Amino acid sequence: MKINKLIIIAGLGLLGVAIFFLFGFYNIAASDKHWKITEWGLAQVRDSSITRASADIVVPDNLDDPQYFVQAAGNYNAMCSSCHLAPNSDAGEQELRTGLYPQPPDFTQALSHDSARMFWVIKHGLKMTGMPAWGASHSDEATWKLVAFIRQLPTLDKKQYSELVAKYGGSHMPGGGHMPGGGHGDTSPHGEAAQGQSHSDGHSKNSPGKAEAMTQGHGSAENHENKATDTPKSKPHGHSAPH
Repeated sequence: MKINKLIIIAGLGLLGVAIFFLFGFYNIAASDKHWKITEWGLAQVRDSSITRASADIVVPDNLDDPQYFVQAAGNYNAMCSSCHLAPNSDAGEQELRTGLYPQPPDFTQALSHDSARMFWVIKHGLKMTGMPAWGASHSDEATWKLVAFIRQLPTLDKKQYSELVAKYGGSHMPGGGHMPGGGHGDTSPHGEAAQGQSHSDGHSKNSPGKAEAMTQGHGSAENHENKATDTPKSKPHGHSAPH
């Protein structure tokens, strides 16, 4: 008898939950924040998923090379600054960011970034957050340059950032990494497959954050960036700071 009562109570509970969600009683509006326990649960699911998915991504060894990361300045300004801010803007100026929930991280602040995790998130996006999957239209090479640029963003002031954006065009400029129509480029050694090789373009690794190195003496960005395959390689290395 006691077991039957428990079954009835459990059934009524499930029925109540179903009615709550299926008949519109749950407020889906972004202006109505989640309960704290819901936020915690979603964060755990998100972080666990990203950690597992990005575990085998091998990080290139030249992300701190100024001649490499500066090439993503235009892309960051066009694709990311409206949500994640830029040195020449503030949160109050970005209407898109103001209305987003959950609130995107502010990349102008010094944060602890895991490069492999960031690459995966930029490429694949995050469900129900407003974060798009840029890998649908951009190559792995362009995505790694974005990762490298975001790592250096807190070191840039307004003048340096504006100069880099003016010099290095965005997705629809030569070398921006855009693949028209979301098409598939040729394979490249720098993606979720065959990572770990150095981007050997003749540039040595230099100290980041120096305006002279970033804004002078560089040619235009590469004219061709190819998309890598999506099969991860084992033995990840590189940056492992917590996200």
